[in-house]
Amino acid sequence: MTVTDEDGRTARKRRQILDAARAVFLRNGYVGASMDEVASIAAVSKQTVYKHFSDKEQLFTTIILDTTAQIEGLAKLITESLEGDDDLEKGLRKLAHEFLASIMQPDVLRLRRLIIAEADRFPDLGRTWYEQGFERSLESMSTAFGRLAGHGLRPMDDPRLAADHFVGLLLWVPVNRVMFAGGGEHHTEAELDRLADAAVEVFLRAYGA
Repeated sequence: MTVTDEDGRTARKRRQILDAARAVFLRNGYVGASMDEVASIAAVSKQTVYKHFSDKEQLFTTIILDTTAQIEGLAKLITESLEGDDDLEKGLRKLAHEFLASIMQPDVLRLRRLIIAEADRFPDLGRTWYEQGFERSLESMSTAFGRLAGHGLRPMDDPRLAADHFVGLLLWVPVNRVMFAGGGEHHTEAELDRLADAAVEVFLRAYGA
């Protein structure tokens, strides 16, 4: 077996372990998860799991930080939706619909609930996940709103507050309901579309030029 083949095999086993661990942590939480179950679902030995990850805490940390890429994708969505000035309302509606659809995916909601549940146990991890993921999205939105001030949006002293307001209008109702009720199928696509359109309407009434 060549070095390249061995590296590929190692990478595949690591991915199998991460995929299995994510499912276990999301279902059982940190305390309820076991390395034995991770090994069983990944179809590897427990020794192999420990070869890649020294303990459950390291495995959990890796799982959480690996998911920041999902949230970072929202920053690209923001830039693409608001890069043109010609039709601000159309861009905001595109952003609102796709942003809400991304956040309301069942796995994303379960991950959010897991991070919140373990925030006291792993405060630095929760803070890092927020800063590397969601915070970047808010900063991208703030930059876009600042650029659009005077070009569809009224001049504003605090574009970041406008970004917080926009995201709050989008997420307050659906995300809070799911956080308390559990699961992820509490809103139909039509209901999410209605919430997205309403958020844009209210935002433009407050911040439109």
